Amino acid sequence: MGGFLIVMLTRPLETTGLAAAFTFEGHRLCYTEFGTGDRVVVLAHGLMFTRRMHAPLARGLAAEGFRVVTLDLLGHGDSDRPRESWHYSIPAFGDQVLALLDHLDVDRAVVGGTSLGANVALEAAVKAPERLRGIVVEMPVLDNAIVAGLLAFTPLLFAARFVPFGVQAVAKVAGLVPQGSQWVDVVTDTLDQRPASMAALLHGVFFGRIAPPRSVRKRIEVPALVIGHQRDPVHPFGDADTLAADLPAAEFVQARSPVELRFDPQRLTAAILDFVRRCYAA
Repeated sequence: MGGFLIVMLTRPLETTGLAAAFTFEGHRLCYTEFGTGDRVVVLAHGLMFTRRMHAPLARGLAAEGFRVVTLDLLGHGDSDRPRESWHYSIPAFGDQVLALLDHLDVDRAVVGGTSLGANVALEAAVKAPERLRGIVVEMPVLDNAIVAGLLAFTPLLFAARFVPFGVQAVAKVAGLVPQGSQWVDVVTDTLDQRPASMAALLHGVFFGRIAPPRSVRKRIEVPALVIGHQRDPVHPFGDADTLAADLPAAEFVQARSPVELRFDPQRLTAAILDFVRRCYAA
């Protein structure tokens, strides 16, 4: 599993959270903790996003007495960004979440994520169900989304490989935007890419295992809250609805839009909070 090393970051990502890092398999992975206590929730971000995207949800759960940890997966945010594609895959990201639990000395936790992070939560549930009290799966990317995902991200892979100066120019402009607004910061974080590592990340993710196959998903007995929505080809409603039907211990919540949890979060945050509470009450 590799050694672990605590490294306090000089630039905390959130003023209400404690930013730190550890090493896993020779790479630094960064995270932020909100709240304290034995009831732990880990949140994983979407592809090319950073842990900052889950800060509002993390603060909301922490206010209710949970210890919430948001993680930058390898190739994202402040974590290391190797240039070789073999470092990147959904199963490898699942290992990183479990390594975070080891680093924090947490036996069991609720693991949740959005898009890429949703698939990572599924992988963690397959690899080590005994480590998870539950999973929160928002906007999973499964069988119905593969073609749309390739169409959406192939131009980015092409740009990173063959027009790297364009990626560098976008990152430079993003770096000039003043920090301090939650969603402006999320966007600028996402645009702050390095061509070689971005290409390796996209290649590794899309040409590897996107998600556990359906036959495996049907054997995931960890309690699950699945959140899906309509009108998004990369995260089709059919994937979330089918996943909720496949998982033996799942419940389903339909979001009003792809951005409800970001911009009108009260209803979905309440649903997530209720689910997490029940996971720890069981």
